[in-house]
Amino acid sequence: MTDLPLFPLNTVLFPGGRLPLRIFERRYMDMASACLREDAPFGVCLIREGTEVGEAAIPEPVGCLAHIVEWDMQQLGVLHVIVRGGRRFRITERRAQADQLLRATVELLPEEDDAPVPDSLNACAKLLERAIAQAPELVPEPRKLDSCVWVGARIAEALPLPLAAKQQLMEMSDGLARLEEVHRLLQGAAA
Repeated sequence: MTDLPLFPLNTVLFPGGRLPLRIFERRYMDMASACLREDAPFGVCLIREGTEVGEAAIPEPVGCLAHIVEWDMQQLGVLHVIVRGGRRFRITERRAQADQLLRATVELLPEEDDAPVPDSLNACAKLLERAIAQAPELVPEPRKLDSCVWVGARIAEALPLPLAAKQQLMEMSDGLARLEEVHRLLQGAAA
């Protein structure tokens, strides 16, 4: 992709994840309008240096495509959107427009290796199943409780981890390895 608009944030979006955003800066309002009009994604990247508001922040080099699935503007000048994470990408070149909106040339990363959740990690799927029963609106459909990629990503999103750790988990290309790491983190928290 040669011209992807970027939205650097203090959060990590995983493929298949759901992220509500409150957009009020003109550059991002224009970006969201164009994405809605063209049915195109934008890129969400964790901020490496800088802030969400003002000057263009320096993003991490790996991010996730964000597809707008819902939007609403109840208050003039404030756009509420919900995005769903798509494919992961790596930035190969980035540039800032005059309005400080970042645009990038990106290469899409290969789809993650996936496998069924093994019996040894089934406790993770059961934990997620219980969480969904309590707050189903927070976990997007389709739900794939038998997928290492899906279960690992949903738990990694929810865990109260430092953003750098979430970024490392998102960058992993092996769903089973991510789920094993999430399981290890859960066991450490329980101990």
